[in-house]
Amino acid sequence: MTDRTQILDTIKAQIEPFNKKGVALTEATTFQGDLEWDSLTVMDFVAAIEDEFEIIITMNMQAEIETVGQLADAVAKLKGDA
Repeated sequence: MTDRTQILDTIKAQIEPFNKKGVALTEATTFQGDLEWDSLTVMDFVAAIEDEFEIIITMNMQAEIETVGQLADAVAKLKGDA
């Protein structure tokens, strides 16, 4: 479980520069609703996450990821498959 916790902490740290409104981050925080990110911000953020974890998040996966927790699950799954 610590692996996912570490992933979550890293994701939250990566969100901070993009978190213009200072939203409190939880697993339920949504990128478009809570953080109010546009598609360009999402693309920049996904690129940062891919670099950080050395993974590739497909467009199909991106479309299904709406919350911080879902992103942590996706990263954990991708890292597990690697």
